[in-house]
Amino acid sequence: MLAGTGSDVGKSVLATALCRIFLQDGYYPAPFKAQNMALNSYATPEGLEIGRAQAVQAEAAGVPCHTDMNPLLLKPNSDHTSQVVLHGKPIGNKSAYDYWRKKGDGGIDFRAEVCAAYDRLAARYNPIVLEGAGSISELNLHDTDLVNLPMARYADAAVVLVADIDRGGVFASVYGSIQLQTPEDRKLIKGIIINKFRGDLRLFDEGRRMLEDICGIPVLGVIPYYKDIYIEEEDSVSLEQKRKQLAEGKVNIAVVLLRHISNFTDFSTLERDPRVNLFYTNNTSDIRHADIIILPGTKATLDDLMELRRNGCAQAIQQAHRDGKMIVGICGGYQMLGQDISDPDGIEGSIARLPGLGLLPIQTTMSAEKTTRQVTFTFNGQACQGYEIHQGVSDTDEAIIQTDHCIGTYIHGFLDNAPVIEHLLENCQVENAACSALSPADFKEEQYDKLAAHVRQYLDMNHLYQILTAS
Repeated sequence: MLAGTGSDVGKSVLATALCRIFLQDGYYPAPFKAQNMALNSYATPEGLEIGRAQAVQAEAAGVPCHTDMNPLLLKPNSDHTSQVVLHGKPIGNKSAYDYWRKKGDGGIDFRAEVCAAYDRLAARYNPIVLEGAGSISELNLHDTDLVNLPMARYADAAVVLVADIDRGGVFASVYGSIQLQTPEDRKLIKGIIINKFRGDLRLFDEGRRMLEDICGIPVLGVIPYYKDIYIEEEDSVSLEQKRKQLAEGKVNIAVVLLRHISNFTDFSTLERDPRVNLFYTNNTSDIRHADIIILPGTKATLDDLMELRRNGCAQAIQQAHRDGKMIVGICGGYQMLGQDISDPDGIEGSIARLPGLGLLPIQTTMSAEKTTRQVTFTFNGQACQGYEIHQGVSDTDEAIIQTDHCIGTYIHGFLDNAPVIEHLLENCQVENAACSALSPADFKEEQYDKLAAHVRQYLDMNHLYQILTAS
């Protein structure tokens, strides 16, 4: 298990690296995260929903993703409530208080469910790369924790504690995280990884020895920060680093920054295209002046649509469309581009109905039933792939609707397909830029191998294998 001193310390990426390393070393690994909280999700081959990070880790492990890899997914609806997805299917909304204090709902024992999922996975794969969540030292949640040390105890997993040195305070965060555990749980922690190091590694040699002395646990590696490896991220924390500006000599693509944005990995392929400057913004001037505007997916379509009208972004998108700019809507963004969105049963909340932006001839009604499936589709005569995860039904059976310089679709991964990208960029003049010859799938494989090589270089894999053998 890779556990953390806090959120965003790099557990997911390191788990991805280990999945690929174990695969390269001849094993049959699989990822597991008992409980995930994320808006960035993915549809399994069976049409069920899991966290995006476990789908990425499964790709790195070379195996199909499955709900047993992430049996419990929480998708925040607001600051206080989340949709609970169990074994890939939503079972309702719960407040944070009710979830953490009561745990069970309708007779469901979540701990038993996630443990059973782990058992099924462990019967098929070896080793299992478990991932914790957030910090392992949230004492107020200790009794209800499903995903960190209690899960490690159940799985008899060797725990490696990951700390982010880039944010500072690494000695206190590592030592404190260990000392705040019960004596039983402290024994499970077999190693430490210091992640996101910048500068000359030799400068931390003494720090490494000091950590080992005060903690009594070996430091298995100090992993440098990297800039040239692209692994899909799950947490929207990273979006704050992507609020760039308009750029000369590039196709400027503005992704409208929604408060409840989901599946922002839809734009990873475009973001890497050398012809493109893709950025996230809710600045109305940038939206009007961009070449292409994308309305992304959202977990709260009506709430975000109301906010777009309040902050002026809705009017900026409509003006950009009148000026001949290309507008693209994905999932919830597609619904917003329609004529009308209604929620008569209060599926999303208290807003019963709002007019859309009026750029596409669709009307949408929110429904309790969620659509989750992988899909194939044809675009400009070529076969393409993607997946759907959405609440709500629109009054058309078409997977993609195109009008004059406006495209809408429920398909996530729509913009990972070369025919779609070339269609969007064909009318934009860009000098001295050529598109990568690698397909998105080949690019991902290359990145998993690069990540594995990077982590191998700085992580003592022999020591790690000794720990796993002893466990």
